[in-house]
Amino acid sequence: MAPQTMQKEIFKDIASGIVITFVIFGVTIYMPIIGFFCSLLIPLPVLFYRSKLGRSTGSIIPVASITLMIVILGRVSIDILFFGELLLLGFVLSELIEMNLSVEKTICYAVFTVLLTGTFGLLLHGSMARIGIQALISDYVAKNLQLTLAIYENMGVSEDSIHLISNSLKNIQYILVRIFPSLVIGSTLFVAWVNLLIAKPMLIARKLFFSDFGSLNLWKAPDFLVWGVIGCGLTLLLPSKALKMFGLNGLIILMTIYFFEGIAIVSFYFEKKEFSRILRLFLYTLIVLQQIILFLIIGIGFFDTWLNFRRLGIKKSNGQT
Repeated sequence: MAPQTMQKEIFKDIASGIVITFVIFGVTIYMPIIGFFCSLLIPLPVLFYRSKLGRSTGSIIPVASITLMIVILGRVSIDILFFGELLLLGFVLSELIEMNLSVEKTICYAVFTVLLTGTFGLLLHGSMARIGIQALISDYVAKNLQLTLAIYENMGVSEDSIHLISNSLKNIQYILVRIFPSLVIGSTLFVAWVNLLIAKPMLIARKLFFSDFGSLNLWKAPDFLVWGVIGCGLTLLLPSKALKMFGLNGLIILMTIYFFEGIAIVSFYFEKKEFSRILRLFLYTLIVLQQIILFLIIGIGFFDTWLNFRRLGIKKSNGQT
């Protein structure tokens, strides 16, 4: 390929990456309900084009995207920090994929990097605004609760339900602020996991490198995490509010991990029973939308430690595993 043609292709890829990222950003901001699901995909364009274009050229996309976001909104806010961290997550995931690490290390290292930079960003933002980090988070949670309440009103939720939620906002805010760390960690783990799953077929289809994580529907959480669940559960029985909140935060993070194992088990049986893609998509959507089914999946992942639903490591009579 001629140098001039190659430069045009690179410029086209950079422009495409910025546009796609910005469209997802716009949907997330201006269409809250659909935007919640779209926000999960913000790291994906950065991950893909970083893998395709390389480190230096691929870094243009997140830098240009976050700059445009700041220019359009006219300020640096927690929302900008949130989107910036998601862009960073995509970039770091691509870097770690090239290192050919295990899936556990890839996700954990990426999440740790994002949490570290995000904490630094919050401290810096709070320092510039001359407000403590807890007050900053509390104010952010309060604004989002008011926004959620307004969305419910526009959706036609009954006045009695709106009144009930409105009277409970302070209590909800109190809880959310104190479980904010686990919500951030759990959501970051989930977003990293989703983007790895989606990125795999995309990168392979374009003949780009992707780590050989093996069959992810055979993934299993380390057995020792069960003791973490038991320990965190016991703290909820203690009289100390601080210990209760510590245990609740731990449970939320561990529930996220056991959700991964539970959904791996579900995927394993979907594949074994040869369910069609349309049926799988419908059932996965049902899992996301129905909280009862979601908790059932988490329970399946947790009890897999003892019940071994996939019969992993058990040899069959013909000598196969």
